[in-house]
Amino acid sequence: MESTRQQKVARQIQKDLGEIFHRMGQTFSQGKMVTITSVRVSPDLSFAKVYVSIFPSENSKTFLEHIQTLIKQIRNELGKRIKNQVRVVPEIAFYIDDSQDYVQHISELLNK
Repeated sequence: MESTRQQKVARQIQKDLGEIFHRMGQTFSQGKMVTITSVRVSPDLSFAKVYVSIFPSENSKTFLEHIQTLIKQIRNELGKRIKNQVRVVPEIAFYIDDSQDYVQHISELLNK
């Protein structure tokens, strides 16, 4: 169960990362549409798990590796945005949210 503070920080990180990816889209996205689907923050607010949905989803693992190489730049940009809300900018880790692929797969199975 997340505290109210964790939820607020997670929503702020999700919003700001979405804006960062949108503004710096050419650098990050490589022609793919990237959506920040959810963020989970640790109780001490020092670590955030960021779940991203990538469309089209082929080569998403390669794309995730590309994001990992830019993580310092992304965290720096995030820090500029949330520095007044938190004491320490959380470490971030990106994970692929494949729930849309799962829904599509189930839908295809049901249509057969």
